[in-house]
Amino acid sequence: MMRTLMAAIGLAMLLLAAARILPGGLELRITPVKGGPPLLVLPLEPGEHFTVHYYHSVENAPIWETHSLDPSGRIFIEEERYLKFGAGMGKMPGVGRMVTRGPYEVIEDMHMPTGDFVLRIGSGGVDHTIIWRGSRTNLSARAPHVAVQFSARRVSLLHYLWRHLFPHDATPSIGNQIKS
Repeated sequence: MMRTLMAAIGLAMLLLAAARILPGGLELRITPVKGGPPLLVLPLEPGEHFTVHYYHSVENAPIWETHSLDPSGRIFIEEERYLKFGAGMGKMPGVGRMVTRGPYEVIEDMHMPTGDFVLRIGSGGVDHTIIWRGSRTNLSARAPHVAVQFSARRVSLLHYLWRHLFPHDATPSIGNQIKS
């Protein structure tokens, strides 16, 4: 009996140690540059998309910027979609392919590395909103005029499993909108 108990404890410790080392996925954090808790924490799979949607401050036209993470956690911009060429918008030579989808101009197949990046969240009306797995989180309603850093990292299998059971307070429920 004692031998079985010791074997079970040893096996559990081995599994726990392996779960701390084995890769479990990726996590995107949107955190104020000046410090504080993250505004948003998104578990992601490699290649999975998240979108930054906002209204251009000059043109007041909607813009969608779709991003992904590679297996190491580097952030890439995959696509930009907008209603018209606004201030600062347009094709970048050698990056992606320009197409039209209905009323929108789209630069698709960009797959351009951005790495971690900083965004100054706009006020209401700009409505910087993160779209992920059907959820929409309006950062402008939560932290207008705050500079935030988008950063991603690989997480262990243990972290992944823990967050699957106990999501971070800043992780939206899938398909629901986080209120400010």
